[in-house]
Amino acid sequence: MTDDAPVGSRLLAGLRVVECSMLGPGAVSTPLADLGADVIKVEPPGGDYIREMSWPIVQGDSLLHLHISRGKNSIVLDLRTQAGREIFLELVAGADVVIEAMRPGGLDRRGLGFGRLTEVNPRVVLFTITGYGMTGPYRDLPSHGIAYDAWAGTVAPVPGPEGLPSIPDHTSIGITAGPLYGTAAILAAVLRARETGAGCHLEVAQSDAAAAFDWLRSEGHRAHERPADEVTGNPSDGLERRPPGTAGMADGVRYQFYASADGHVLFMASEQKFWKNFCSAVGRDDLYEARPGAHLADHARGDLWLRRELADVFRQRTTAAWIELGLAHDVPIGPVNTPATIAADPQFGERMPWQCAERLGADQLPFPVRVVGEQPPAANAKAPAPGEHAEEILRDLLGYDDARIEALRTAGVLGTA
Repeated sequence: MTDDAPVGSRLLAGLRVVECSMLGPGAVSTPLADLGADVIKVEPPGGDYIREMSWPIVQGDSLLHLHISRGKNSIVLDLRTQAGREIFLELVAGADVVIEAMRPGGLDRRGLGFGRLTEVNPRVVLFTITGYGMTGPYRDLPSHGIAYDAWAGTVAPVPGPEGLPSIPDHTSIGITAGPLYGTAAILAAVLRARETGAGCHLEVAQSDAAAAFDWLRSEGHRAHERPADEVTGNPSDGLERRPPGTAGMADGVRYQFYASADGHVLFMASEQKFWKNFCSAVGRDDLYEARPGAHLADHARGDLWLRRELADVFRQRTTAAWIELGLAHDVPIGPVNTPATIAADPQFGERMPWQCAERLGADQLPFPVRVVGEQPPAANAKAPAPGEHAEEILRDLLGYDDARIEALRTAGVLGTA
């Protein structure tokens, strides 16, 4: 709906999404907007308080809002009023998807549940994203993002001030994986709805998504509970049953972190051919002759002599020099970045060009999937102010005239935005 020139691939041009969201769960429609969908964010009177949550605050708006709401159009509707609900249903009548990103049953309590939506649009896909899902004992438990990672076992407390437990720096999985799983399901449901004429109601819990994203560790624990004659280790370890989790990789040698001359690298020569390539490239064929290892999946676990030898070798070159060696001699060696340093990495610069603050209010990362030969998909507008596009939506989509729009505004149906 925005008049801004499209940026990058617009794979979902023609897909219309009506979103009712509060805070982070609204991220489910961000990839859709990045890919060209028309996303209409329906906000309550006063707007979504996402603009004031978390940090940093960039020129009055939270980065959380600037990122999650980029490329969307905003209208404020008081869904407690009959007129507000009627406008909402008019929007739904022309939409492919309705996103409910709040506590379970939020739309249903306003008389706008799935049954009512299908009365005006039988093909509509309703997608509900919540913290703990629409069922289960935690259904109505209030929560925020880290709760889902803690529940899923992906983040644990660390010692803080005076030995008190503290939240560590970590990757936020649930609030990211939930929307991404949701996006895939939404598009699958839209395809089916266009084929059959019947929509459906999807739901995802961000806690479930965090657990599913970390499937290898939880499934590894489950497998470890099975009898020893059913589940073993790798042949390179003599079929030793390793403990779940990192499966002994903390003691790995040929698959391990090493300090370089100016930082760290991750060495990953667990295949014999890569190990041989490395030893030859650094002029240490003696290491290969002394420790040739197994053909596959051999980390030389627990070999402290070899680990010390490799530590001395890796300290002799910079990280960039090790990457050059890896490219030249077919050796898997990777740089070790942090959120503060990754922007300087040449691979990052090539693959993840910043979406600039001049356009979006803050420098932001692009959608990471691209069409070969085209510019990467990107948001085409800054995150909106509450109700910023109300008149445009009502006039251009629903055909309201100025007098009707003004009457709605006077009545408070459009809030005070």
